[in-house]
Amino acid sequence: MSDSQAKTEDGGLHRSLKARHMSMIAIGGSIGTGLFVASGATISQAGPGGALLAYMIVGLMVYFLMTSLGEMASHMPVSGSFATYGAKYVDEGFGFALGWNYWYNWAVTIAVDLVAAQLVMAYWFPGIDGFIWSALFLALMFGLNALSARGFGESEFWFAAIKVATVLVFIAVGVMMIFGIMQGGSPDGLWGGIANFTAGDAPFVGGFAALIGVAMVVGFSFQGTELIGIAAGESEDPAKNVPRAVRKVFWRILLFYVFAILIIGLLIPYTDPKLLRNNLGDIAVSPFTLVFERAGLLSAAAVMNAVVLTSVLSAGNSGMYASTRMLYALATQGMAPKMFAKVNARGVPVLALLATTVIAALCFLTNVFSPKAVYIWLLNLSGMCGFVAWLGIAVSHYRFRKGCEAQGFDLNQLPYRAAAFPFGPVFAFVLCLIITLGQNYENFLSDKIDWVGAIATYIGLPLFLIIWWGYKLVKGTRIVKYKDMDVQGLR
Repeated sequence: MSDSQAKTEDGGLHRSLKARHMSMIAIGGSIGTGLFVASGATISQAGPGGALLAYMIVGLMVYFLMTSLGEMASHMPVSGSFATYGAKYVDEGFGFALGWNYWYNWAVTIAVDLVAAQLVMAYWFPGIDGFIWSALFLALMFGLNALSARGFGESEFWFAAIKVATVLVFIAVGVMMIFGIMQGGSPDGLWGGIANFTAGDAPFVGGFAALIGVAMVVGFSFQGTELIGIAAGESEDPAKNVPRAVRKVFWRILLFYVFAILIIGLLIPYTDPKLLRNNLGDIAVSPFTLVFERAGLLSAAAVMNAVVLTSVLSAGNSGMYASTRMLYALATQGMAPKMFAKVNARGVPVLALLATTVIAALCFLTNVFSPKAVYIWLLNLSGMCGFVAWLGIAVSHYRFRKGCEAQGFDLNQLPYRAAAFPFGPVFAFVLCLIITLGQNYENFLSDKIDWVGAIATYIGLPLFLIIWWGYKLVKGTRIVKYKDMDVQGLR
């Protein structure tokens, strides 16, 4: 690819992300604190069988979502990704709402990650003000993203490599413990481990309510996989690199999540009180730490603390990239102030990056309030925004295919085709909607409804609808007809 070809996306961004960057961005998006820390809480709440089933079902949903996104992103690789697809294939207002929802979600998530970094660093340096760590890591994320898309891709490549290595070592150690090759497992080997699936109320604890409850936590764990759609706009060869990354999603989910949860369930009883205390302020009770310690690996807590810090910084780094590119894409489409569409000589939309950094500075609220309280507040603020983005991907892909059908578009022209259409996007949409609406449903069945908790849980949905319908009223937009869709993609 020539230098001139490397600078073609939207007249400003550089196509500088290589195949290895794209692959690791997708991997890094699917491994984070949700696996390293929150996985223990899912097992304690739903039992080993319930947690395993939740990860398998949600993993299948995510796989179908990624194949849907992969089809559209390889055909039309733009940094606006699903916001652009929402505007072209559903309604301009729908795309507008998806874009702002996603920018807001990741900008706030950066702040969440920076507060989490404070909690993690307190493990080693309890006497140092958390404000200093947030400022240092925010400057680091800004610097990596200000360099170039290649700077982001390279840093994410190494962040993801550390996480992948940790999971692979964990799986290897866990398998050796289960089969008695390494100390720390059950004296009866595999059969003793299987007993954990039948102890107490296992394998399924808490019934359907617990399964739905942990499904949202599991969903949060997978959020970030859609980053390959955002990064497609700066991929060197999106027609090849995006499908290649998407095809590996299924195996990553199977290996990194399903195997890891199975091993934890076999080695640690769901009744273990330490699993109930999983939070970012106590890395020592990460299920990964517990398994490593049982294997006799000294300083496991310190090592896992470093890995969790890597995961937090990786998530924040990815969030900075994703939200900056989304704001840039909105500006190029006239849905945000034009100044955010300006890029520097390195192809970086600096003003969009600065705007995102300002929102990320919400992390400094820890100067006034408790870091753990701020962490929960910001987490609730971002709430269901990631699930709304997933719903948007499913709807956009379904309508894109229907538009292709209505216009007689030859699907053989697509660089990558999602094989399970229409089942894939329909299944993903229905399951995502059930998980989203099913959260906190028990609250409405109780004698005294916790309205504060209900608002914190569901606020993302009405906000999205208000933005969408507000834009429709102001601009007078309508649902795009199948015959009028732009299904030709980028040539």
